[in-house]
Amino acid sequence: MTSPSYRCTWTALLVCCVMRPAHAEWVKRVTDGIMGTRITVELWSDDQAKADSAIDAVLDEMRHIDESMSTYKPTSEVSHVNDQAAGGPMHISKELFDLLVTAKHYSELTDGAFDITYASVGYMYDFRQHVRPSEAQIGAALPAVNYRHVLLDPKHQTVRFTQKGVRIDLGGIAKGYSVDCGIDVLKARGFTRAYVSAGGDSRIIGDRFGKPWMVGIRDPRKGEGEVITRIPLVDAAMSTSGDYERFFDENGVRYHHIIDPHTGHSASKVRSATIIGPNATRTDGLSKTAFVLGPEKAMDIYNRLDDIDAIIVTLDGNVIYSKGIEPARPAPAKSAAQAPAVPP
Repeated sequence: MTSPSYRCTWTALLVCCVMRPAHAEWVKRVTDGIMGTRITVELWSDDQAKADSAIDAVLDEMRHIDESMSTYKPTSEVSHVNDQAAGGPMHISKELFDLLVTAKHYSELTDGAFDITYASVGYMYDFRQHVRPSEAQIGAALPAVNYRHVLLDPKHQTVRFTQKGVRIDLGGIAKGYSVDCGIDVLKARGFTRAYVSAGGDSRIIGDRFGKPWMVGIRDPRKGEGEVITRIPLVDAAMSTSGDYERFFDENGVRYHHIIDPHTGHSASKVRSATIIGPNATRTDGLSKTAFVLGPEKAMDIYNRLDDIDAIIVTLDGNVIYSKGIEPARPAPAKSAAQAPAVPP
């Protein structure tokens, strides 16, 4: 007769066998160069060939988005829009139209802190070559920076700019969108545990067999391996924006790629902002807000959104949290009068 302890052991082994198919393992690939950043795909699979094929499909989808939406490619659809949309309504693909609608939503949600027309000034910066526009150039281009200049017609699926000089750049939302598309590719192929990231934007489906994925938030003033905290995530997305990604320092001033649409200068009211939410398009679109509005106003917006949490590193290095993930404060120490007597 089998003892109860053995029955428990065999039951546990059976559960493990059901949960983890024979020879299954985590398959991971890291690729550089797509959308100018590092792409990481990791998934759980019991079939190496299927895993490799799925990762290939994710990367192909990201290459498609890069080819369509990069302003660094003169043949991209976004580049054609920048060339032609000031001349009149221009028919565009449904994919681009839908993302422009989403971008406008985040402009409205953030009181204009997120604005894809920042590129009307932003294109004059070259952070690799340490090039920045003069005050006169910024002043001349700044009137073109306003998301309201981008008119969308859902009936005819067209876009039009209200004036010349308007340019758009989806760099502040396209990477998050590409991560979501990558996750959709994996879901369609039946994968239920996976991680996809593009630069500072990532999304997770499932867990690591009973344990959450631990995702680190980089210390904005230290190296890549240095983190200020790690966040446990399951079925969630996370985006971190920092002034350390593309920048140069000149005369004690840091010029970086997150441009304040109100001034045309680098937005420098925080060091980094991390947003946690249901999908990477949303977290990416909201992660620049604190740089433009400052930590207090940005946190007011984040705390109004039920599906969003945020972690902000301020200019003085303090870390502040939204209400949903604010660490518990230690209980105040009891005074001598309140403290219970210690028996001899």
